[in-house]
Amino acid sequence: MIQIALVEDDANYVSELKGYLKEYEKERAEKIEVTVFSDGEDIVSEYKGEFDIILMDVEMRFMDGMTAAEKIRELDTEVIIIFITNMPQYAIQGYKVDALDYVLKPVSYFAFTQRIERALSRLPQKKTNFLMIGGRNGVAKLDVSTIYYIEVQNHELIYHTTKGNYSMNGSMKEVEGSLDKNQFFRCHRCYLINLEYVDWFQGSDVQVHSEIIQVSRSRKKAFMDALNNYMNGGQR
Repeated sequence: MIQIALVEDDANYVSELKGYLKEYEKERAEKIEVTVFSDGEDIVSEYKGEFDIILMDVEMRFMDGMTAAEKIRELDTEVIIIFITNMPQYAIQGYKVDALDYVLKPVSYFAFTQRIERALSRLPQKKTNFLMIGGRNGVAKLDVSTIYYIEVQNHELIYHTTKGNYSMNGSMKEVEGSLDKNQFFRCHRCYLINLEYVDWFQGSDVQVHSEIIQVSRSRKKAFMDALNNYMNGGQR
């Protein structure tokens, strides 16, 4: 999951940029989580180093973006900073805080996503893990990160992925043992879910990607613990 902080005090720009990121998330098929701060002071006071990218407005009421970036750099030398401004002269000042780039207001989708693409290229590359599964049409090499969840129906495993569904005969217990227990959780005897794609959890229902899946009563507490651990950095 890519963690992005959006530091912007204009509600219209917040809505627009969140929309751009949502669209980009669909195009790239990678999970993006956006945390919004309405002032530089807010992100500095709460900063814990959890973000991959910070989109920073320059002009804000209490603490301007340049000052906030300077304070963040004292805590975090790795996070990627992109300034959002209507004054290009700030691009020169951005070098003082090792900003990657800047984007001018009004922000176009093309210019914005170009900057995001450049920022993502600078992030450490994640190791790709594969799972070999045999189905009706032969053997498939499946990127584990593309799996939304796995379900079992009548002794048949169904892999729900970003590339479509794959079916094979097999044991849920066996496949569970071959996947990272910090990222995949057996929330029900019929479902093994990828915590990366959990959108929300309420009562006995969890939404994974766009599907509602039941969580067994006996596994609810363990599921909540696993999800909290994952979201708090157990797996990045």
